[in-house]
Amino acid sequence: MTARLADIATQAGVSEATVSRVLNGKPGVSATTRESVLAALDLLGYERPVRLRQRSAGLIGLITPELENPIFPAFAQVIGQALTRDGYTPLLATQTPGGSTEDELVEMLVERGVAGIIFVSGLHADSTADTERYARLHGQGVPFVLINGFSDKIKAPFVSPDDRGAMRLAVTHLAALGHEKIGLAVGPKRFVPVLRKIQGFISSMEDVLGLTAEQSEQLIQHSLYTLEGGQAAATALIASGCTAIVCASDMMALGAIRAARQQGLSVPGDVSVVGFDDSPLIAFTDPPLTTIRQPVAAMGQAAVRALLEEIGGTPAPHSEFVFLPELVVRGSTAAVPSGQTPPQLVQQSAGRHTSIAQDPTGV
Repeated sequence: MTARLADIATQAGVSEATVSRVLNGKPGVSATTRESVLAALDLLGYERPVRLRQRSAGLIGLITPELENPIFPAFAQVIGQALTRDGYTPLLATQTPGGSTEDELVEMLVERGVAGIIFVSGLHADSTADTERYARLHGQGVPFVLINGFSDKIKAPFVSPDDRGAMRLAVTHLAALGHEKIGLAVGPKRFVPVLRKIQGFISSMEDVLGLTAEQSEQLIQHSLYTLEGGQAAATALIASGCTAIVCASDMMALGAIRAARQQGLSVPGDVSVVGFDDSPLIAFTDPPLTTIRQPVAAMGQAAVRALLEEIGGTPAPHSEFVFLPELVVRGSTAAVPSGQTPPQLVQQSAGRHTSIAQDPTGV
């Protein structure tokens, strides 16, 4: 115990006597000092005494469409940690094939008296879905925040990445490497993030490579947000002569790499592949994946702040908070097989490519 007191005192920058007073709940310690000691406990991995543990300020529901795609557990972790720091208890509800629907999960959470709900890539992102369900939830007095998939029909705070900007980063990067026939593998067209990616892709292909909208549309393949979906889309794009493929998720990108290899092609020697999300462990694939990093930490924390403001009676603006993505260059992209990069594309790229990170784990 003495050793522990000494460690905590050193970490907190106070005396062992002060640590003892805090741990025993005795008076005579300022709030700031008390918080420093408790923070030191957390940092050193010691459990707080039961009497000092913060009581839950309530339950917060978090609804995700699945957990197989690693980007959703990443969001859940960030959001859960942020809620816990503010004294709330996160309650994760995940849709599974043949399982509960989003509406059923919402009903379950409301019955359990949640103080609010955060939706990640839910039905709000489906442009064909009925948005009346969110109006009903608002009428029940349950605050909520939505991540990915803006709709002006829903009165709530939205948090999104800049999907159009993400496509510009990817296209500009590939064009700088000499690729002129770049394909796009995305999910079903009814989803808002997909529509935005398509808009960004077409606009970027016109600005960077001079292609018309009709020409760019011929280079787009719709599929599922899965490894198999990416494989199917990439197979078609490679058959059409694409030397580079931009994918709407890292899982699709892994499928694209598989498609190339099944045709005896190498990545990035013959085909370059760009993912989207920068999911955990994606830097350690073979080859390490060049991808658009979705700012998960910033987005998750912003969603929590917006929701807690709603719960606290000072609603955040019912608009969209858009976060800039980042291109992380690793080993799945390289120059076209000829190795020749048109000088004018390099110059264009240098003027437009403003958010790039070189990952040291790449090759």
